[in-house]
Amino acid sequence: MTTSPAPRIPEAVHRRRWAILGVLMLSLLIVVLDNSILNVAIKTIATPAPTGLGATQSEIEWAINSYTLVFAGLLFTAGLIGDRLGRKKVLLGGLVVFGIGSALAAESGSPGQLITYRAVMALGAAFVMPATLAVLMNVFERSEQPKAIGIWAGGVGLAIAIGPITGGALLDHFWWGSVFLINVPIVLVALALMVWLVPDSRDPKPGRLDPVGVVLSVLGLVLLVYGIIKGGELADFTDAKVLATIIAGVVVLIGFVVHEKRNDHPSLDVTYFRNKVFSAAMAAIALVFFALMGVTFFGVFYTQSVRGYSPLESGLLMLPLAAAQMIFAPRARLLVDRFGNKATTTAGMLLIAATLAAFAGFEADTPIWLLEVVFFLMGTGMAHIMTPTSVVIMQALPREKAGSASALSNTFRQVGGALGIAVLGSVLATSYRGGIEGSLGALPPGLRDTAGESIEATLGIAEKLGPRGQALVTPAYDAFLHAMHVTALWGTGVALIGAVVVAVFLPGRTPAAEAGEREPELISTGD
Repeated sequence: MTTSPAPRIPEAVHRRRWAILGVLMLSLLIVVLDNSILNVAIKTIATPAPTGLGATQSEIEWAINSYTLVFAGLLFTAGLIGDRLGRKKVLLGGLVVFGIGSALAAESGSPGQLITYRAVMALGAAFVMPATLAVLMNVFERSEQPKAIGIWAGGVGLAIAIGPITGGALLDHFWWGSVFLINVPIVLVALALMVWLVPDSRDPKPGRLDPVGVVLSVLGLVLLVYGIIKGGELADFTDAKVLATIIAGVVVLIGFVVHEKRNDHPSLDVTYFRNKVFSAAMAAIALVFFALMGVTFFGVFYTQSVRGYSPLESGLLMLPLAAAQMIFAPRARLLVDRFGNKATTTAGMLLIAATLAAFAGFEADTPIWLLEVVFFLMGTGMAHIMTPTSVVIMQALPREKAGSASALSNTFRQVGGALGIAVLGSVLATSYRGGIEGSLGALPPGLRDTAGESIEATLGIAEKLGPRGQALVTPAYDAFLHAMHVTALWGTGVALIGAVVVAVFLPGRTPAAEAGEREPELISTGD
């Protein structure tokens, strides 16, 4: 007679575990929601005052990337601080900082202020995300953890789906700052429920902090991304300041890797990357988000500026992408069992490459249902990349390193997305400026330079000029579509590189799976 293991969770906590999970998902929802909600607002923020802030394309990129880089850079350290001080305390503190940052961002009077307050929001978010998973692991028994983690992960898909729609609905009725202010009441509700329901926990043997590693990683990424964005803004990557900044970023990141290799308590254990399978899976995650964030960035301008859809309509157009992820992500494991990680993930990367290439053929009058099909296929491709690579990453390292593997996966996702916005955004800016310059000759030199920054800048100046500015509208559309085609092809190239990486380095079908398929054949032959 076997006896079930004694429960390790106190009975009072066990009884309210699903309510606690709901609070954790609410906390996670606003952190993930914020980035997806911003995607439909970037066109409005780029519109001149009083409608928006008149942000340039590079300032829009920084409004997104200031959040992403701070979030990614602090993720590991935030997890360690939670282990040391208590996860509940860190969760509460992170939510307070996120709420304050959201309120300040909503009242930003300039693009510079918005960039700064977005970084404050990221500071709070970095402490929320790892703590939610750590609390989850401490309120569920081991047998229920897979189910709870699946529901927790589903919260991310839900945020991706409802973010653009929520942002669009707010922008249809309120000013642009409402997409940030909406976070404040949700934070207040989450704080109250967390104080009431969530127990505190900490690691009895927490790891040591690595402040030098954190500073080097954030500084190196900021310098690298700044140089790339500045090069796109100037349409000149040979500029001395651009080259110096990019080189300085690379040098600092090399210094970060050297420091981590020599450190006995690194924030990022670079020895993990000696495992080729682990490295390939990480590369796949980074490259798919590189391509996805880049296409999302120009996709919003395509649907709103060129096609004339409202922010809400633009958000609804993104639904097929989120729906495909929610449908196929839980089922991707079935394909992995049948065909293996290598075939499934390679097919996913090739599908992403094909959808990006499709954007190179989109024009101002392309039937909108084609865009919906492309978004659905893109979500399908992502689902068949993220699920297999996540499993590979978790299985490539010892079980006790699961927390580090999860944090590292999230970090690479964020960094890949930041670099995608920086690189593909710079390609978009450079191509657009090259395409529109010939039509700006009648403008004064200062105004000419401003008008060449983005399609929103050109259309804003055309509107101010009245009837004289109408001559700029069609060239602006043409220049943007050409720039979008060029950028889409760059993204396609990145996705194809990812396909090659996973095809070469990821494992194929497991021997057990192959044997399982052969067995019925042997039986039928015997009959």
